[in-house]
Amino acid sequence: MTQAPAIPKAARRRHDREIVALAVPAFGALVAEPLFVLADSAVVGHLGTAQLAGLGVASALLMTAVGVFVFLAYATTAAVARRVGAGDLRAAIRQGMDGIWLALLIGVAVIAVALPAAPSLMELFGASDSVAPYATTYLRISVLGIPAMLVVLAATGILRGLQDTKTPLYVAVGGFVANAVLNAALVYGTGMGIAGSAWGTVIAQCGMAAVYLCVVIRGARKHGASLRPDTAGIRACAQAGTPLLVRTLSLRAILLIATAVAARLGDADMAAHQIVLSLWSLLAFALDAIAIAGQAIIGRYLGADDARGAREACRRMVQWGLATGLVLGLLVIAARPLFLPLFSGDSGVQDAALPALVVVAVSQPICGIVFVLDGVLMGAGDGPYLARAMLLTLAVFTPAALLVPVLGGGLAALWGAMTLMMTMRMLTLWLRSRSGRWIVTGATR
Repeated sequence: MTQAPAIPKAARRRHDREIVALAVPAFGALVAEPLFVLADSAVVGHLGTAQLAGLGVASALLMTAVGVFVFLAYATTAAVARRVGAGDLRAAIRQGMDGIWLALLIGVAVIAVALPAAPSLMELFGASDSVAPYATTYLRISVLGIPAMLVVLAATGILRGLQDTKTPLYVAVGGFVANAVLNAALVYGTGMGIAGSAWGTVIAQCGMAAVYLCVVIRGARKHGASLRPDTAGIRACAQAGTPLLVRTLSLRAILLIATAVAARLGDADMAAHQIVLSLWSLLAFALDAIAIAGQAIIGRYLGADDARGAREACRRMVQWGLATGLVLGLLVIAARPLFLPLFSGDSGVQDAALPALVVVAVSQPICGIVFVLDGVLMGAGDGPYLARAMLLTLAVFTPAALLVPVLGGGLAALWGAMTLMMTMRMLTLWLRSRSGRWIVTGATR
């Protein structure tokens, strides 16, 4: 950010109230995805190391298939929030509906590609002969839930833009409970094994999508917004999300490279990586709760032509991100001995995971700053810069990660490369926030 005087006490309190009101409920909704994976990991992990490793490879691919289209939530949040700031609720919801239709189209296309390609994908990412069958089974079933997952993203973006993070919280809690119950019942109660875990997640995701659609449709009717697909609107939504798609593809490429490297370190390291990655994702979504508040708040301020409010909110959220990261890092260190036995009784898996968790803990303050600034720039619609910054980060991370097995490093070294990646992101985002070039006011960017 450009140099500015300290935020007045009254403004600081106002920003704190806004951040808390949006971020606390957003946390519950954001952790739905990693909690789904954690629940799956806890259930499948007790079936055996090969099953857990298979879940690790398949879930990484699934999270990539869904995560690359996260712009359906993030770009929608920013666009809807700007319209809200400008006082045009009808246009805000209409723009969000275009995102939902786009989500359905993308979901069908992903299924068409992923189903026949599942075995080849397992081979590409280095799954061993003992792991590949489990990973293929999980992937082929779970991919059927992708359209529902993408609808959840788009609908969540609409509600966040409308400054409503409580409804996504309620839906997320219901979805997590349903997923946990279904997983346990189908895996152990029916003896379906890893296939039961996949079906449980698909059913839970479809239920969440149905609830979101009911809420959004009710809002559209209230404000007179059309529910019909609009070709021009869908195309515009896709074009607006392209820079964020590039940004997210770069980030997902980093996570896939990390998973591929872990798979080549051995089954125990791959299983341990799945545990550590699940926790890292949970922590990341916790930090991203502040970023989600940032998207909604920044978009609203800019839509209302309040550049000063946007600057002050950005500065305050960075302070929140740093403090939250410090707290989370300390919690990871304290909880390590209790955390690992929940997911695996294999001593080899636990030994590989312990030092990696220390690296994750140390990196949390950096992550806190990264996620907040990422959310601020998304809320401002600064997608092109985010795309360029992530491509640069990918270029730095890739050789560092690929050198880990070459130099004889273990899982902790791989997560050291992940920390390098987050540090690079922090530097690029911090420079952009200080420049002030992201501040563009108006109902549209």
